[in-house]
Amino acid sequence: QVQLVESGGGLVQTGDSLRLSCAASGRTFSNYHMGWFRQAPGKEREFVAGINRGGMITAYADSVKGRFTISRDDAENAVYLQMSGLKPADTAVYYCAADQDYNEIINNRGIEYWGKGTLVTVSS
Repeated sequence: QVQLVESGGGLVQTGDSLRLSCAASGRTFSNYHMGWFRQAPGKEREFVAGINRGGMITAYADSVKGRFTISRDDAENAVYLQMSGLKPADTAVYYCAADQDYNEIINNRGIEYWGKGTLVTVSS
């Protein structure tokens, strides 16, 4: 089992920055590819960003490319999402996810482990 706990959400204004953190415990963190997803009210949960085991490969949804940056610190068993230029459309619950298959992270399919989420609200 892998336990994931997100933090760092909150209420911000348009254009602000925010950094989300996800603390992992349980199995060896470095064995897992990691991702951030989000779910806005009334919408499906969608892929935001992914990072592979070694941290050398990242991927982003088109809607956040150039504004969000995913990173990981295996020594701290943590993954981060640095968000800048926030827009009201970024308002959502943000979830951290872990999987041993990078394609499952990128395609939001059959993901092994999820956190409970942290709410980000961007006011206009």
